Amino acid sequence: MSGRSTKALGMGFGWLRHRDALQDLGRSTINPINSCTMDSTNAQLRRILQSCRTIAVVGLSADWNRPSYFAAKYMQTAGYTVVPVNPRYTEVLGQRCYPDLAAIDFPVDMVDVFRRTEDVLPIAEQALAMGARCLWQQLGVANAQADALWQQAGRDSVMNRCVKIEHARLFGGLHWAGVNTQVISAQRPH
Repeated sequence: MSGRSTKALGMGFGWLRHRDALQDLGRSTINPINSCTMDSTNAQLRRILQSCRTIAVVGLSADWNRPSYFAAKYMQTAGYTVVPVNPRYTEVLGQRCYPDLAAIDFPVDMVDVFRRTEDVLPIAEQALAMGARCLWQQLGVANAQADALWQQAGRDSVMNRCVKIEHARLFGGLHWAGVNTQVISAQRPH
């Protein structure tokens, strides 16, 4: 985190520390380039989100108040095909729900994981076997072994980031109510 003090800047709020922590996090959680700048990270995230249009969401809940439901509903509304994966349900968000990744019989571009960090490695192995192009581990989920497996395979891996937040931040979904991420503007990227 940056060595800047909020007191030195005459600010009594912790917002600056949080902003710096998020920027530092952004520099280290997308792979295969761990030491990338915020701009190259944004370019990588844009590329992933533009090319991966079918998303299998592992751990998607049918409860409307759960983060997985909220994120998946947002992505579905943004035009993505969401494939629910959870053995507890038969349908979520109006889509057939699969018990695991192996049961999906069509191509999936991204596997978005809403599970505990220790549960990710077998999911990452299944996702790799099914030919997914990106493994996305949600906020609070960062399995380094799964990430290394995907790096070795030459595929995209994102850790500890929310697909909904990143899409909204990079493609204008936060609009005027967003935070200063140094990315949001009135102009849409081409």
